[in-house]
Amino acid sequence: MESIAERLKRLRVAAGLSQAALAQRVGMSQGTIGNIEAGTRGYGESIVDIAAVLKVSPAYLRLQDEASEAQVIAAESEPTPYMSADLTIHQYETGGSMGHGFNLTDHPPGLIKSWNVSHDWLRQNVPVHTGIHNLKIVTGFGPSMRPMYNPGDPLLVDIGVKHIDHEGVYFFRVGEEGYIKILQRIPEFNGPGFSFRVISKNPDYAPYDLSPKNPHFEVLGKVLTVWRSEQF
Repeated sequence: MESIAERLKRLRVAAGLSQAALAQRVGMSQGTIGNIEAGTRGYGESIVDIAAVLKVSPAYLRLQDEASEAQVIAAESEPTPYMSADLTIHQYETGGSMGHGFNLTDHPPGLIKSWNVSHDWLRQNVPVHTGIHNLKIVTGFGPSMRPMYNPGDPLLVDIGVKHIDHEGVYFFRVGEEGYIKILQRIPEFNGPGFSFRVISKNPDYAPYDLSPKNPHFEVLGKVLTVWRSEQF
């Protein structure tokens, strides 16, 4: 019977994923995946996310060397986690525990602490992301992005996105202030570089340019989905 380490490597290779690709999908480091495949560490809580990507059950991944063939068959017949297990998406903490502490430009009217969703919902509504562990909830703040969303609305952010390759809505900070704005790459006509055009949806807020070389600028993530509330 194959070992846990051998099983993970076999499933990963069969899925056409490198260690780096699997690590990115589940929000882990390549070294961690390598250590699991080397048998020097276990899955921990990441077993559900790894199983979802590889489309097997967590029970199948954790079977020990002495597991019987009947156990393997039973495990493979279990519903896969993306069909049955719930996923908790936690809020993004703006304090020091997430790195550099900073303040939001305007405080939201309360915070959304977490969401519980099914893997089916995630697969259908957020098909592209850098890894389940990189998904965070940010509560909308300030009026500058109306009517895209209102203060207090939930935004799903992928904190695995740290670079801006194309126009989109990004969560970023400049110094100790946090922002959610549209960022658009603007070429510089007097050189090979570029700057970012910072755009608000609310016409009361004028666009302005921001240099990517600003040492106080940091991309915190990309906004994948927003939900806009309606007041009745």
